[in-house]
Amino acid sequence: MIALPESAVLVLEDGTRYTGRAYGARGTTLGEVVFSTGMSGYQETITDPSYAGQIVLQTAPHIGNTGMNDEDPESRRIWVAGYIVRDPSRVVSNWRANASLDDVLVQDGIVGISGIDTRAITRHIRSAGSMRGGIFSGADAALDAEEQVRIVREAPQMAGQNLSAEVSVDAVTITTALGERVGNLAVLDLGVKQATIDNLASRGFVVHVMPQTSTIDDIRAIDPVAVFYSNGPGDPAASGDHVELLRAVLDDGLPFFGICFGNQLLGRALGLGTYKLPFGHRGINQPVLDKSTGRVEITAHNHGFAVDAPLDGAFDSPNGYGKVEVSHVGLNDNVVEGLRALDIPAFSVQYHPEAAAGPHDANYLFDRFRDLVIASQKDAK
Repeated sequence: MIALPESAVLVLEDGTRYTGRAYGARGTTLGEVVFSTGMSGYQETITDPSYAGQIVLQTAPHIGNTGMNDEDPESRRIWVAGYIVRDPSRVVSNWRANASLDDVLVQDGIVGISGIDTRAITRHIRSAGSMRGGIFSGADAALDAEEQVRIVREAPQMAGQNLSAEVSVDAVTITTALGERVGNLAVLDLGVKQATIDNLASRGFVVHVMPQTSTIDDIRAIDPVAVFYSNGPGDPAASGDHVELLRAVLDDGLPFFGICFGNQLLGRALGLGTYKLPFGHRGINQPVLDKSTGRVEITAHNHGFAVDAPLDGAFDSPNGYGKVEVSHVGLNDNVVEGLRALDIPAFSVQYHPEAAAGPHDANYLFDRFRDLVIASQKDAK
């Protein structure tokens, strides 16, 4: 006799409900429900620390067919708060796989749901905006509907949350440079991905991944040639300490490169504001214009906040760091996707140039950073 699948329910804070099948661990999980448009790279997605606190919906209908392996994780664990898929693969078909996606979700305690209309949920979020939600499975699926909505509405909003402490390392880790050595690089770990570390090391940096509690004295102590701020989860407006640290870095004249969350924090350090997007950019197929070259790049994104800055022409940094310009613009909605300081050695992008998984159109930015650091070293002599 074949056992019937356990039921599960996805409940949104506006009271919308979707009934499906339990997937992964059983129980209750809460978070901001967001969708990712990537058709591949689910292992990299769920191990990306930027997704901490979020229940991720995959818009691609068939997920899990290549299983899970030991080579592709972007960090030490799965970070998504919950996982939503339409049709999980019943078998694993890849020579590198050593576990199924379902097995690893259970192992890491990630509550998920399958067998629901992910297209309908995506359309609802695009219309109403990202919102809090909860997945209830196992015995929790039978909770009273009003009780489930109450539990969801008591969960914290993403706006105002500082999640850096949840994802950052506790102690400095060092990755040796490959090829011609450029120098020590201080990477503030706000949710850094392994592919980022690998790309920086391959450009000749001795990569010092530092805890998010690091001070300017901690950074100076490694005698860095530059500073890098990583991607990460949370609201940039709630990361005042990281903004003040970055201002000290800029005041020291150290070259700076930031990606994703690091772009938002550079914006705030320069004196610009940030705001929450209606449903964010998440996926590996986002078109971005590099204004300096006129080239359109297909890029990997995961952000729910953005920098508020004028798109055309240079403008003065409100905090006194000279002229600044928007270097990259998202072509879907004209969101700021990059900043470049014209009078100090600092730039950032809102997306993930390491693109794991995803396109590598923007990988040149690591070379641009290396060139900036080398030029700054020559100017200092």
